[in-house]
Amino acid sequence: MDVRELVGQARLGRPRAVARLISLVENAVEHAAEDRGGRAGANQTSRALREAMAELATGAARPYSARIIGLTGSPGVGKSTSTGMLIRAFRRRGSRVGVLAVDPSSPFTGGALLGDRVRMQDHATDPEVFIRSMSSRGHLGGLAWATPQALRVLEAAGCDVILVETVGVGQAEVDIARLADTTVVILAPGMGDGVQAAKAGILEVADVLVVNKADRDGVQATVRELRNMTGLVETPWRPPIVTTVASKGEGTDDLLAALDKHQAYLEESGEARRRRLARARDEIEAVALAQLRSRFAVLHGDRLDTLAERLLAAETDPYAAADDLIAALR
Repeated sequence: MDVRELVGQARLGRPRAVARLISLVENAVEHAAEDRGGRAGANQTSRALREAMAELATGAARPYSARIIGLTGSPGVGKSTSTGMLIRAFRRRGSRVGVLAVDPSSPFTGGALLGDRVRMQDHATDPEVFIRSMSSRGHLGGLAWATPQALRVLEAAGCDVILVETVGVGQAEVDIARLADTTVVILAPGMGDGVQAAKAGILEVADVLVVNKADRDGVQATVRELRNMTGLVETPWRPPIVTTVASKGEGTDDLLAALDKHQAYLEESGEARRRRLARARDEIEAVALAQLRSRFAVLHGDRLDTLAERLLAAETDPYAAADDLIAALR
């Protein structure tokens, strides 16, 4: 299939076309991110990516309209199990669900286990659920380079809800907050004391806080610490705290109610449009910066090497060298 036909088949919800289109987009984005010399192969994949994005954008009846819910948290708190629980809940409502599960990649081989889908096998045969595992391929922040473009593909395929599960993230990896309408931060009892919770920057991006594995000891202490922490800051939206046992499906209704309440807040306050506008800005900026890096490499590789030599020889400074490059680009 050519790109146009792939997009047409994806809009019909054909799983194979959706998978192939995401693979095309993922490979093209990786080539664009890694290429610095204008190689022919990278140029070809870049053209394919441009064609795919143009087809998706021009034929989109509802751009940026799917409900995007991000799930993040430290390794072992139950993100994949919670994602599976939400899939079941939204399917009971009749929603078409897309899932992007990002796994960490090896720093040595670049490979990834892509094992998140193992915990979602109950939905593998459901034609209204599309699950895609993606390797982070060294990209920091908990997502993959191609995640924003993969979201566009799933939106074109008619997904009403898209669940984005990040890699097991640390205290500062909060890219999901710029991509999702609602960010769910998942914790578990025994993952740290109150000081650890207070210094975890990832908690500050939470729209909904979930304490999973609530059948363990210490759940009430964890909830109390989170409540104290969220009460320190006055904001228009205070994240609700929900307790779940995702492996047993316990707490599903409470979590759905919290997600629906936040969605209603987004629509009523105008925050939904602001977040999606910010998402569109980020997407444009990322593409523009990638193109600028490529043009610098192709047009000014020798000049950059010369300026680097001059910098080492104390004949210039970094800002003057950067001005030189920018002037040449103009």
